Amino acid sequence: MISSLNRQTQTPIWQWQQWDGLPYLTCTLLQAWKHGFLTQQFSPRLPENLTEVLHPNATTYRVKQVHGCRVLTATEVKKQITTKTPKDTFPSADGLITDDKNQAIWVASADCTPVLVGDIKTHRVAAIHAGWRGTAQRIVPEAIAYFQHFGSTLDNLRIAMGPAISGEVYQVSEQVAAEVGSSLFKTEEKSSPQEILEALRTMFDSPILPDPKPGRVRLDVRRVNELQLYELGIKTDQIAIAPHCTYQEPDDFFSYRRTKQKKVQWSGIVCGDYLKQ
Repeated sequence: MISSLNRQTQTPIWQWQQWDGLPYLTCTLLQAWKHGFLTQQFSPRLPENLTEVLHPNATTYRVKQVHGCRVLTATEVKKQITTKTPKDTFPSADGLITDDKNQAIWVASADCTPVLVGDIKTHRVAAIHAGWRGTAQRIVPEAIAYFQHFGSTLDNLRIAMGPAISGEVYQVSEQVAAEVGSSLFKTEEKSSPQEILEALRTMFDSPILPDPKPGRVRLDVRRVNELQLYELGIKTDQIAIAPHCTYQEPDDFFSYRRTKQKKVQWSGIVCGDYLKQ
């Protein structure tokens, strides 16, 4: 298994783009789709205004993120928002998947991981918000299951994880690390938090690092999501992880851990002009 850092060093696939003088990131792994991991410079614009950055004719979809593992189709979101729905009220979920053409789907993040997924055959796409709680509940594998339900094969998926807080600076309690790490094991394999932590420490390119404070560790949430994908059978060259840390790059990204302010940047992707069924 190749570490995410080594893979990115060998294959530079993240590129800075500009829209109206504002910077955002794209990934060549997702070059078949209009997409972007936007920076804080786009704030306070919302997805309804940001879709034009990617595709002026696409319809915008987003959800109320609740740090869970629920995934909705764009049509399900549309059905739950009626003329009687209070303004700015959206159904609760942390993943969106397209089911028609020209749908732009968005997720918000600060330190959590924005994940964009596309199928190179069906052109279906998904946008996922994967914080530590969602990762513990396996939100990304849940979204992959939706792709498979709609007829996708794993080999055709391309997955990009955008800027998020990096493991080297993300201090959490051992309890949180064990809860997230438990998503990589069956219950009968590792039953106690200490067993889980020890198993994580012995992994190649471990998702946890030591912390000088007793009872604390550093947690790489993106690495845990990557390992969950490997468990499903996703291959290394189907996954890209952005070499950017929201906490350590204040000029481009908001970070709740750094400022304690509830500000976010948006990440979006647009399904192509056609969707193969």
